[in-house]
Amino acid sequence: MIHIRPAGPEDVPVTLAMFDSAVAWLTAQGRTGQWGTRPFTGDARRTEQVAGWQRGGGMHIAERDGEPAGAISIGPAHDYVTPATEPELYVQALVTDRRHAGHGVGRALLDWAAGQARERGLGLLRVDCYAGGDGRLVAFYESCGFTRVAPFTVGEWPGMLLQRRIDPAAA
Repeated sequence: MIHIRPAGPEDVPVTLAMFDSAVAWLTAQGRTGQWGTRPFTGDARRTEQVAGWQRGGGMHIAERDGEPAGAISIGPAHDYVTPATEPELYVQALVTDRRHAGHGVGRALLDWAAGQARERGLGLLRVDCYAGGDGRLVAFYESCGFTRVAPFTVGEWPGMLLQRRIDPAAA
């Protein structure tokens, strides 16, 4: 069973460690385009980014069997994507600890975010992700009910903006 709870300050290093596990796994597969090869832990910019999500109140932790297994941050869209033409909720970050991969943690967090949008009366949930390499990350979001909106680049980093329509009346 997966339980989702608000993140506290003590979850900042836990979330950084989740990103570290994802970076190590991606690097071992030769897939370094998404987040590079360096751990997030010990990187002041990454630490402040995660701490900012937590302070902003949008970061939540998924626990599986009582252990932190994934993290999500929801809030306003990143400034590098095209603004929405209607009110929305935006997935700012999503990560699953690799020890819990394959157990539906990411999907549960995205479904939770859709529920948050619905509770707020919003009909749009958006996310962006790395769109390079083999395209598996874009395909994952599509398998979770998202559709492609538009590709974009940040520097040389290829991204894809995706959206998921929410029926606010289907509570």
